[in-house]
Amino acid sequence: MKIFILCGGFGSRLDYEGKLKAKPMVKIGNKPILMHLIETFVRQGFNDFIFCLGHKSETITNYFISQSKKIKIISKDKKNLRILYNSKGIKFNGNFVYTGRHVGTGGRVALAYKKLKIDEDFLVTYGDGLANINIRKLIKFHYSKNSLATITAVRPKNRYGILKFDPKSFRVVSFDDRKKKSDVYINGGYCIFSKKIINKIKDNNIYFEEGPLRTIIKKKKLYAFKHNGFWKSLDTLKDKNDFNKIIKNGKRPWFN
Repeated sequence: MKIFILCGGFGSRLDYEGKLKAKPMVKIGNKPILMHLIETFVRQGFNDFIFCLGHKSETITNYFISQSKKIKIISKDKKNLRILYNSKGIKFNGNFVYTGRHVGTGGRVALAYKKLKIDEDFLVTYGDGLANINIRKLIKFHYSKNSLATITAVRPKNRYGILKFDPKSFRVVSFDDRKKKSDVYINGGYCIFSKKIINKIKDNNIYFEEGPLRTIIKKKKLYAFKHNGFWKSLDTLKDKNDFNKIIKNGKRPWFN
């Protein structure tokens, strides 16, 4: 199954780094978070990637082109780069497709899907998050439900202290600052889509979350794969610091 990685968003909450480079190029440890993400898939036997580029796309393509000893360039132009990567046991095929700056997530995938003339079901995830999700179990779950789309449901840690207060008087009755797991699930990325979804994306501005997924819910064909393991996204400088603290402690919890 091909893996589409969304790499086109703006890192507006990453201060200066979000202005200088694409968010997937922000370094975690000694390499971009994108390389950590790629490795999580390669370790599980998935090595065919489509990178949907947008904001600061050149910082991504230049990163790979600069590693001439690790890659073989199959094709190269301003809008599309195709490489074979092989270094230290990490081998993968990569298609880098420029999909525009102001484009929805659904639009990005549809543009790349059609340009590369793909005709199969596919997995989509964000280029700024890491998790130790078992991809084969996710795929098996998707097909067992005869689903049109399956999203991975995760329970992130609360970022801030949780207040409970009386709704009438507003008197605080408790305060919990233990950064524990929330009691709700959110979309953690790692979504599998049927190829039938592509023809439903008529507008490049469409986001999966606002368009196709709502339609699939109405058809009762959207399922959630619960993941209670590690998951974390890179949204702010604090997130970057948290990732680096994990690495400094000698851990890589995003690897199975």
